Amino acid sequence: MTWKGRSIVSILDFKRSELEELFQEARIMEEQLSKGKVEKILSDRIVAMAFFEPSTRTRLSFETAAKRLGASVIGFTGEEAISVAKGENLADTIRMLSSYADLIVLRHRYEGAALYASKVSSVPVINGGDGRQHHPTQAMLDLYTVARELGRIDGLVYGVLGDLRYGRAAASFILGLTRFSPRKVYLISPPNLGLRREVRMLVEEQGLPVEEASLEEVVSELDVLYVTRVQKERFPDPEEYERVKGAYRIIPSILEGAKESMIIMHPLPRVDEIDHRVDSTRHARYFKQAAYGIPVRMAILKLVLTG
Repeated sequence: MTWKGRSIVSILDFKRSELEELFQEARIMEEQLSKGKVEKILSDRIVAMAFFEPSTRTRLSFETAAKRLGASVIGFTGEEAISVAKGENLADTIRMLSSYADLIVLRHRYEGAALYASKVSSVPVINGGDGRQHHPTQAMLDLYTVARELGRIDGLVYGVLGDLRYGRAAASFILGLTRFSPRKVYLISPPNLGLRREVRMLVEEQGLPVEEASLEEVVSELDVLYVTRVQKERFPDPEEYERVKGAYRIIPSILEGAKESMIIMHPLPRVDEIDHRVDSTRHARYFKQAAYGIPVRMAILKLVLTG
């Protein structure tokens, strides 16, 4: 498949070669941004932001990416601002937006919303996060971050720490690693927040070498530590959240045995799972990771809208 005209629903829809093509394009975008000479290749295009859930980084980075490339941006954040509050269904909202715009970026609380939207839309739909499992463009920029910061994705040891049950960024990152050849992926979580069975089955079917562990046991082996917050908004039972909040926290002393080259990533926002003192260590990459979202999403828009 080519990128042009294609909806982006899951990271699993992409082959390694396609992701590598994206990374090459993102590198070109980085260079253009650094020189202040971005080609306005989307000056005749309109990008719609359909954010049924709150977002900061995903929405603003897509908007920035679109505007850097010369596109106009329309959209909304929150159901109360649109006719969904009056009872309009998702299909009608998407059909309406696809008649206004050349591409739709969708975020929704329900799993499967992006796939459904892609089937009723007449223009490409990019999944900006739906439910607990898929956030493909976050995984794309996360993989790009590893490649840019460490020079490769293959052959490294990864630790994915935190809420693996409800965290869609963590799940998508792990699924994205199935397209490469990590040496090992350690799953590190509180007892009730482990990787869901269906995701675990997917990664094992793909042959990803995963193993459950504690951070203290494996920190010295890691090349990448990917941290996520406890996803409070996705817990069906508030009492369950209260039992696990604050269950893990990265502080400088935990990192004393880590490799000098080990990087710490986080899709953000963070709450208290990474101590602010870690920000000034050689390991912190989460703000740089967020910045990579601009060239990666610029590359996505270019490839989907122009090929």
